[in-house]
Amino acid sequence: MAKELYIPQLGQTVEQVTLVRWLADDGALLEHGQGVLEVETDKAIFTVEANAKGYLHVGPYQAGDSVPVLTVVGVIGTQGEHWIGAGSQGSKTSEMVQVAAEPQALAQPTATEHLQLPAQSAGRLLASPRARKLAAEKHVDLAFVLPTGGQGTRVVEQDVRTYLHQQPRATPVAQKIASAAGVDLRGLTGTGIQDKITRGDVQRVLPNSHMLTNGFDSGSPGSRSLDDVVERIPLKGVRGIIAERMGASVHTTARVTLMMEVDASEFVTMRERLKSRLAEKWGFTPGYNDLLAKVVALALRAFPYMNARLAGDTIERLAHVNIGMAVDTERGLLVPVIRDADQKTLRKFGSEFRELVARARAGRSLPDDLAGGTFTITNLGMYDIDAFTPVINLPEVAILGVGRITRKPVVRDASDTVVIRHMWTLSLVFDHRLVDGAPAARFLQHIKELIEEPYLQLAE
Repeated sequence: MAKELYIPQLGQTVEQVTLVRWLADDGALLEHGQGVLEVETDKAIFTVEANAKGYLHVGPYQAGDSVPVLTVVGVIGTQGEHWIGAGSQGSKTSEMVQVAAEPQALAQPTATEHLQLPAQSAGRLLASPRARKLAAEKHVDLAFVLPTGGQGTRVVEQDVRTYLHQQPRATPVAQKIASAAGVDLRGLTGTGIQDKITRGDVQRVLPNSHMLTNGFDSGSPGSRSLDDVVERIPLKGVRGIIAERMGASVHTTARVTLMMEVDASEFVTMRERLKSRLAEKWGFTPGYNDLLAKVVALALRAFPYMNARLAGDTIERLAHVNIGMAVDTERGLLVPVIRDADQKTLRKFGSEFRELVARARAGRSLPDDLAGGTFTITNLGMYDIDAFTPVINLPEVAILGVGRITRKPVVRDASDTVVIRHMWTLSLVFDHRLVDGAPAARFLQHIKELIEEPYLQLAE
């Protein structure tokens, strides 16, 4: 009996994934536990493994598609079975049918036949709202989509996905021209790189190929604008999640930024001493991020109103101090979380932080590696940034932006003596809905004191 292959639940907060690539071909013989599919969440890339032994029958999903968790993306069964459909996204349903050992090849329509819309387009075309939305996004003419809903009278979303899965590769311009002219790309032969269908391939089958409508003729401004585009990157996956969350943060929080210059000379000296004494023993060099995170963790314990979040119309102060450390990766900005940071030794904190960063940069973060933070630190000092205004990582109350440490002349004491000191600019961005300016300033001032006189940490 066929076994359904579906996207598993990947952590408590993951609702949707993006398909990265199939690791096995349609019809391949799989062993139980073998990697079948790579999917991407807002946190990492995960491998979906075969949950049975048998032959893989891939559903109508391909790289780049976004699907909810628990969606059936294929089945594992016998060689004679064949995928013929799937239930709605988010449901674990599929259909299998026995097929003949040597099925007859389906007749392929010619390019000329594809220029004519199917008979169903002459009347009112029935399609679900989700099907119309997807068709509009992908520039699909619903008249070419074979309906399966309503006993074959209504196009549903899965019908559009099936159609897209069967579509040949084509350039964005070719897709737009074909959609505008009512041309089905499946009847065309591509002459571009890797047999991709180009604008010229579509133009050759049009009755008036020398003059296209909707701004796609060779001399129109619209054509030149499209040709000027070097690359089109879909706003999806990690980049889409970042866009969604950062946009929500900017539009929903009452952000206020406090900037404070700190004399980090003693802090720098402490770090250099730790580096010379402990780097070989620990196996890593204690960094400014490690030291600052410990300072911030102690400050959050002393000022619990900064270790909070907004839940509906309630401010929740949190029992655990979980520090998120923003990390730049090839997949975008990720924030590994060190839990109970105020309770960990510097060595334990640094070791755990490096493990989390390594997994994040390799795209192999565990589902809970990037969840549960109560306060975030983001450091751009290594890029010679002095100060900046970061975006609050919702639902947290604040985020600390860290610039570079630089040597500056500073007036010291009442004697007006000018000395060279290591100065550091910190930017605290907080949500004024949850905390007022003066309490936030006291929190930042406490961080300043612990940096300028590091030995005070022993008294915390």
